Amino acid sequence: MGERSIMKTHSYISLIFLMFVFSFSSKPVFGDETKWISIGMLQNWFSDGGCEIEVGRRHEIDDQQDGFQWPALYEYQDMQAAKGLWIGAKNYNDPRAGTLYNYKVVHVGPRILDESSEFMPQEFKLIAKYNHPAVVVDGVLASTTVYQDVVNEVDPNIPSDRILYNVVNTSLGVTVKRKIYAYSNQYHDNYFIYDFTFTNTGIYDKDGDRQSQTLKDVIFFFQYRWAMSKYMGAYGYYYAPQATTWGQNTVNEILHPFYGDQYRATYAWYGLHSKYNCKDCHGAPNVGSPKIKANGFLGGCQFPAVLTLHVDTSPDDMNDDPDQPTTAPYFCSDDPITQPNDQFNANNMTTEYAVMSNNNSFTLPSLTHAERVGYNRDPDWKNADDLSSILNASNADELDIAKAGGISQAVGYGPYYNLEPGDSIHIVMAECVGGLSWEKRIKIGKQWYEEKTPYIKPDGSQTSDRDEFKDAWVFTARDSLIKTFDRIKETYENDYVVDQPPPPPDMFTVTSGGDRITLEWSNSAESYEHFAGYKVYRIIHKPDTTFDLIFECGQGTDNPLVNRYEDREAQRGFDYYYYVTSFDDGTVNTIDNGVPLESSLFWTRTIEPAYLRRPPGDKLSEIRVVPNPYNIKAKELQYGESAPDRIMFYNIPPKCLIKIFTERGDLVETINHTDGSGDESWNSITSSRQVVVSGIYIAYFEVTEDYNDPFSGDLLFRKGDMAVRKIIIIR
Repeated sequence: MGERSIMKTHSYISLIFLMFVFSFSSKPVFGDETKWISIGMLQNWFSDGGCEIEVGRRHEIDDQQDGFQWPALYEYQDMQAAKGLWIGAKNYNDPRAGTLYNYKVVHVGPRILDESSEFMPQEFKLIAKYNHPAVVVDGVLASTTVYQDVVNEVDPNIPSDRILYNVVNTSLGVTVKRKIYAYSNQYHDNYFIYDFTFTNTGIYDKDGDRQSQTLKDVIFFFQYRWAMSKYMGAYGYYYAPQATTWGQNTVNEILHPFYGDQYRATYAWYGLHSKYNCKDCHGAPNVGSPKIKANGFLGGCQFPAVLTLHVDTSPDDMNDDPDQPTTAPYFCSDDPITQPNDQFNANNMTTEYAVMSNNNSFTLPSLTHAERVGYNRDPDWKNADDLSSILNASNADELDIAKAGGISQAVGYGPYYNLEPGDSIHIVMAECVGGLSWEKRIKIGKQWYEEKTPYIKPDGSQTSDRDEFKDAWVFTARDSLIKTFDRIKETYENDYVVDQPPPPPDMFTVTSGGDRITLEWSNSAESYEHFAGYKVYRIIHKPDTTFDLIFECGQGTDNPLVNRYEDREAQRGFDYYYYVTSFDDGTVNTIDNGVPLESSLFWTRTIEPAYLRRPPGDKLSEIRVVPNPYNIKAKELQYGESAPDRIMFYNIPPKCLIKIFTERGDLVETINHTDGSGDESWNSITSSRQVVVSGIYIAYFEVTEDYNDPFSGDLLFRKGDMAVRKIIIIR
């Protein structure tokens, strides 16, 4: 089957399934509520059902990769295809079915969520140490926090910046309580810590009915389907094979003392794919597509991971069991057990429990997924400089069990032989990510693509092989993960407390002006004990890329402490985005002593543009159209990548009607200019949202209100005055 037909088949099957659920299911499968944690570089949405299923946020097919974004400042950084949480037990007397099941398994994910009778939400709230700032651009709320940081409760005493608190009852009689800890600290914003408590409450339905029974051989089973990342996939810039969109080439590895490792974790990376347009596609170099010009940028350098921190030995022994997890199977993400699951199908649940328990042996696989693809095992990465197996690995999509769907990795905790009524099991784990910085992804990818020597590897040695050079840098993500694992462990052992950065200003306003853009912020952060000053950052064109520092004030800078900055370097016709941070005196940081901590950019980053607004003109004869002619070949030299089709009208009256016609007199677009400025933009689109074609167009300007000079009082424009300008467009 060809790659295109695989994509169509995969999407078609998914679409049919969604239509089936909407049309015929009596269960409110998609009634879940979701919330975001979006205060740091790692951002994700979460479901009140207890786990995040495939396309579970909006239930749309183009959300195949949706969530677990890192670094979240940049576009298309989603890595999450699907997750699942199953709970299984033996010899369960089901009060709803009136049946004694040899094996009972309840499910949320990877594809199904039944909130009416299987995983039933009870509580779902986001708790904040402090609320996010108000961010306003030209009178408009202008931050993602408005809809991605919906706080239910403020508690200044919590250890982290955000805690997502979620309680779910299940039809197995187990109540799941999960707390998710998240941080804005720049050294701790690439992980979430999950604190789970599973309690045998006996509650098995939405009415709160209880059945008291001891649960036998209980397993808590988590599934992860990673797809790194949306950037190069079918719903991003689409320069990678279509099947990578759902992780057909994802490679999974397991770390466990069973294999001689120090850590208990799973992690994944972007493996080789037989249809990628280069031999070695580790890191997903940009080889070009109709959507993007080839430049070698490494679009898939993220290594997502799941780290186990604590697992109760038994309900009566709360010491950590170092042998947990006891199972870590991997399987095709399209296998029958990943399809819509049925908690009343005895045969299916028998199969599911067998997978969860490794056929009741509770052992780890003799060969990990990575080993089967050809990567050498390297306990704790002691031989990180040995790239031989990486350079000679097989195509992950051609592994026999991968099929069209790729591989999901799971971890199972248990069995808990007797979970009596009231008993609980406490499990703490973390989801995290490591990888190259954005700047390194640009630099290394560009050098690889342009084949520019010398190829210097991270250890300082040199190679003549550009793939070895690239891969050596890509796989430094494993070193990043080790650092992250250690930080997570320290955070857990410190009762979830990390070095606290200063709070951001609680108000940030940006105002466009005629010759400057004015930024103002509150002084609320200055009451923080270690507060030292502010930094202001700016970017042109779009808000999801690297910002530049343009101003700083306070301790250790050349400027006194202020709460206002005027950007006089902005150029007319361009869109500008900003954020302001607070920084401390450097005495709080225990990781890099003396280095100041900064408040997160996501607190105040603007997503609405500010731009120079020129004063109104004083003569109709001075109206100008820029650029004119407009030539699409020069779009990058005009108003930047955020506005490639923009045409500006300058020196216009403060209030006027602008009508644009074709040369033969057909009305193309009408613009009501009412903001009192002397300029207006047109993005070369018609009233029906179509981009105009090449040709000659006529712009008609008609004054809609009398306007007097604000100083002399002289009448400059009279209602009804008009002017005409010719526009030439070349596309």
